[in-house]
Amino acid sequence: MRRAIELSLENVRSGNGGPFGAVVVRDGTIIGEGANQVLTTNDPSAHAEVVAIREACRKLGSFQLSGCDMYSSCEPCPMCMGLIYWARPEKVYFANTAEDAARIGFDDAFIYRELALPPEKRAIAMQQMMWDEAQAAFAAWEKKADKIVY
Repeated sequence: MRRAIELSLENVRSGNGGPFGAVVVRDGTIIGEGANQVLTTNDPSAHAEVVAIREACRKLGSFQLSGCDMYSSCEPCPMCMGLIYWARPEKVYFANTAEDAARIGFDDAFIYRELALPPEKRAIAMQQMMWDEAQAAFAAWEKKADKIVY
């Protein structure tokens, strides 16, 4: 956790982005780390947890973090939580809370509210289309004999 907090503080001091850092640990060794890179990369998905998970998965040669723990300087946002569940680490530790982040301008509560709404009632217009055509890829996946289930 000390390294995650150190990364978050370094990020603020360098002017590179928000006060967030994260590390992925396996067998007591950091195998992935990251600080928020949204501003430096113009990538809204470049949160500290995303950066750390991507690095760890590359090093492991796997899309899953079995046997790993994650340490984040702040409770993960909804996007990062989704990624964490897909990556499947054993445990996640965090320091600051979502409420702490909201207090300094990083408030994700609206995302949780939006996700609870039907797509047609969300603030960003969403409309389903071309369902029949899109089903072809799903059918092909179902029939694929050598698929890797994840």
